[in-house]
Amino acid sequence: MAAVALIGYFFNTSTNPVTGEKQHVNMSASQEIALGLQAAPQMAAEYGGESADTRATAAVQQVGQRIVQANQLDQKTKYRYQFHLLADDQTINAFALPGGQVFITMGILKNLKSEAELAGVLAHEVGHVVGRHSAEQVSKSQLTQTLSGAAAVAAYDPNNPGSSVAKAAAAAMIAKLITLRFSRNDELGADDFAVKFLPNAGYDPRAMIGVMKMLESKSGGSGGQAEFLSTHPNPGNRIAELEKDIRQAYPQGVPAGLKQ
Repeated sequence: MAAVALIGYFFNTSTNPVTGEKQHVNMSASQEIALGLQAAPQMAAEYGGESADTRATAAVQQVGQRIVQANQLDQKTKYRYQFHLLADDQTINAFALPGGQVFITMGILKNLKSEAELAGVLAHEVGHVVGRHSAEQVSKSQLTQTLSGAAAVAAYDPNNPGSSVAKAAAAAMIAKLITLRFSRNDELGADDFAVKFLPNAGYDPRAMIGVMKMLESKSGGSGGQAEFLSTHPNPGNRIAELEKDIRQAYPQGVPAGLKQ
């Protein structure tokens, strides 16, 4: 069974349409979309559901779609990018599900100082989607499952989600998503994506440094609960890494005229 699991993991690879990188992901884009859509209501419910603030929700959706369209992600990938503002105004968090479902709480939104900082948070989460980080984590978890469990996940069919096998597989994957913690490399990779995505959408990538400073201050106990720092563990000096990414991406300096 171990041999089957290892062979399934190492030989099930796909090429990321944005980076060109070979990844150990055994779900198709349509399966990622189906999984994200199925998990979205449960994830949203944990944070009080969708916000009733239509103006703030529209702003989040507008900024998110600007990032997607300015970087042609809707053309380069098959994902269905949707941006959700959650009602919880005490918890500071943002996260993304496979296939393009991106969430941000009112708790983090009210602590952001500018549209560019909002764009930085959303671009980071879009980076997780584009990087297929959740799908990779699910695939890694399958490596430790029994042969029957791995077969159930492999049999998941988004065109027939009502089947018992599909329900069992989806339930297992959703449970994984709820407790998902990204690795240091995933976090740095999402930051790097954001640094590259933001200027194309008209935003200064240095706004992300302001976001990191806010999250660090909230982790000290003032204000809301910085759950973002548990679901997105701080990999050492994120600010220094961001500054390095910005210097590498824009050796002649960040373009002028970007929203800060």
